[in-house]
Amino acid sequence: MKSLILTITAKYILPVMMLFSVFLLMRGHHLPGGGFVGGLTAGAGFVLYAFANGVEVTLEKMWLRPVKIIALGLLIAFLSGLPGLITEASFFKAYWLPWEVFFLPKLGTPLLFDAGVYLVVWGIVMVIIFPNITED
Repeated sequence: MKSLILTITAKYILPVMMLFSVFLLMRGHHLPGGGFVGGLTAGAGFVLYAFANGVEVTLEKMWLRPVKIIALGLLIAFLSGLPGLITEASFFKAYWLPWEVFFLPKLGTPLLFDAGVYLVVWGIVMVIIFPNITED
């Protein structure tokens, strides 16, 4: 049985939760928040959407399957450590870009690592809540 109220609410809540999850990701660069909390919020938004509309409709709305989102997040997090190795410093040494954008935090490898964590946590939340969605 589908709830009309939940279906309509989830349709409008999902974009707000995704925007808030990106805000948490960016805010966590220097303040509390970050990739983990942002990924949990993104996962919660899609779980709510799946409860309202079904898992198949939710998977159509997602741009990648959750397992691929996890793999992409792991790749991004790993790649954020490579500049340290290339410059013969330690793995995961932080580097920042010399210029700043007024509405973004200081861009660098720590933010890239947080983005990888964000994707990994988002994908893992989806796989934990809906374990059968890993099949293609």
